[in-house]
Amino acid sequence: MLNSTRIAQVFIIDQQPVVRMGLRALLEQDGDLHVCGEASDMLGALQQWKSTNPDVVIIDLELNGACSGLDLVQRIRAVNREIPILVYSMLEDTHYVERALSAGARGFCSKRDRPRAVVDAVRQVLLGKLALDEPLSSRLLSRAIGGRHVNDVASDPTAQILSNRELEVFGLIGRGNKTAEIARSLKLSVKTVETHRLRIREKLGLTDSAKLAYAAVRWVHDPHGGSDGASTPQRKVAGY
Repeated sequence: MLNSTRIAQVFIIDQQPVVRMGLRALLEQDGDLHVCGEASDMLGALQQWKSTNPDVVIIDLELNGACSGLDLVQRIRAVNREIPILVYSMLEDTHYVERALSAGARGFCSKRDRPRAVVDAVRQVLLGKLALDEPLSSRLLSRAIGGRHVNDVASDPTAQILSNRELEVFGLIGRGNKTAEIARSLKLSVKTVETHRLRIREKLGLTDSAKLAYAAVRWVHDPHGGSDGASTPQRKVAGY
């Protein structure tokens, strides 16, 4: 817990400059929080890390370059196991929340929430508390009751077998994004996204793009993440 008289130093990692600007304005308006640095990707974040010495980090899951926000959460947690990390993202599907918490984040805040929600969440994680809004907490509880646990990502075959970036691409496919749209969103080339799609298909045993799209939509919209007893990715997406 920080000394109440000390201004907490916040580091923001988000690919959108306007988001970083808005967060800075929100966080600094009360005087107890100060943005000590910002970056759009892993490289920029790690280059500034030592010189800024933040007390808390805010990370978006969608970052520029080959690294996903989940990768960066894991990287930061490997360097500093104590620093609180808050994920702030549009990717609010329960799958991502679970994976972020398992990676080491202490809170998750949706960009669709009211603006002040992120300020409240930052203060929560600085106090050593878990920061989740009521809808997210309820969804996680429902999944836990159904046999899926926040700290057991291995219980979701898809989450277990796909890399962080592949899971991110898979989720975007499930929300109806085309290859070019995913490339623009993640600041990747179309060829790189196509490679991710191919690897996802290979790992999940899907023979064509139509089955990939169906499986992705089913994964995104199934609130229990395959709690019907499927034990392998192939069985999880069976029934085409």
